[in-house]
Formats: sequence, structure tokens, C-alpha cells
Amino acid sequence: MKRLLVALLFAGLATGVIAAHEIVSPIDAEKSPAFDITKAGATTDGRLTTFAMEMVGTAGSIKPKPLGQLAGAKVQAYVWPTSLDPQVVGFDKGSGILSLAITAHPDFDDTPLFDEDQDGDPANDGADWHSHWVVLVEDTACSAGLKVRDVSPGVDLLPATAPYLPIALDSPGMSPILDGRIAKITVPVSATENVSFDAVTAELQVNEKSEVPLLCVTGVHDVASGDLSLPGRVVSE
Repeated sequence: MKRLLVALLFAGLATGVIAAHEIVSPIDAEKSPAFDITKAGATTDGRLTTFAMEMVGTAGSIKPKPLGQLAGAKVQAYVWPTSLDPQVVGFDKGSGILSLAITAHPDFDDTPLFDEDQDGDPANDGADWHSHWVVLVEDTACSAGLKVRDVSPGVDLLPATAPYLPIALDSPGMSPILDGRIAKITVPVSATENVSFDAVTAELQVNEKSEVPLLCVTGVHDVASGDLSLPGRVVSE
């Protein structure tokens, strides 16, 4: 099923399928309420774009348990895959699925430019919810069929605020809002009206073995559309 969802996602990007402005997702009693999406939407004022999703339970109430090491470290994420080209935010053109993510991971900090908890140390904030742009690509070595694209810093294009890890990940410092059942974030990306998107809650894992991708999507909690077809559409406020 997960492989089918990945295939449908790439097919949706290729055909530009857009079926609705907002995505409504059925409640599933077997899913964790903190990751069970009920609806997702996105709006723009022409200059800024806001992505949001609503959960059954309290958004952000569950974080990974710390392992005390990088190898095997878990990441929980609220993610909006989009039809935007990665070039829009500074990655290589056509290099994968540009996705906006709100993540938490207590075993490492990948936002070295920002001090999220304002304790004077910008290198200890991974456990707090923070934002990323990532480029996702297919990889059968990952249990959910997707990974954050591997890159070579200095060779592949990366945004100016990227932490210079060997993956297509940017840490732009936009502050996510997790308020009750809502997870949302506003990004400085213009001209997004009619851009298609989906909403996903997922778990990722860090790997340090060379034969395995560095950051794999290992589990999908929920997909708003049910099939990763990116049926949502950014609308004007």
C-alpha cells in the first residue's frame, strides 16, 4: 500500500491533478489522534503562503522519545508535499518533491542559525517543533518508499539557510504554530495561487550506515487525501 501511495504521489505531480481547494480527511479511530488529519488547507495573500492542517487530537502533543544518539534517531513530522519546484526555495530544479515540514527530534539539532528555546545556545533545540523545507524522492531502501534526497554540499544547490547536511534540507527559521488541533506555518513564498498540495503526518529515522539513506520516511501516520494525489489547492485570502 505504501509503495502504491508513493507511485500515486509522483503521478499526481506529473499530471498536475487538482480536485479541491481544501482536503477533508475521514477520522480513523485506529490512528493516534495527534496525527489523525481531519482537513488541510492553504492560503496566500500574494506575498506569503500559509499551510495548515487540523487533527483529531492535539497537534504536537507527541514527540519522539530520545535515544541519546544520532544513529536510529526518530523524527515526528507534519508535512505538506507540494507541486512547487524545489528551485523556488533554492534547491536544484526538478530534483524531487518540495515539501514543507514541522518536525521535532530530541537527539539532534539541525537549525544551527536559530535558538528556538531562547536559552542562548542555538545547538540544543531539536526537541522543539521547528520548520524545514525538504526535497523528497523515492527510495526502496526506506520502508515507506521515500527519503529526504541525498546531496553533496558544495556540489548540489542548497538554500543559504541550509545546515549543510548531506541531505536536501533547509532550516529557514519560520516559526510553526501548534495550537490545539491546528498545525500551521506561514512561509515567504509568493505567486502560489493554484499550487497543489497534500498533508501528511509521518515518522522519519536517521541512519548512519553508508548503504542506507541518511534520512528515511519509515512510517506514515495519515495522508489527508488518502492517496497522496495532491488534491488541495492554494487559494487567495
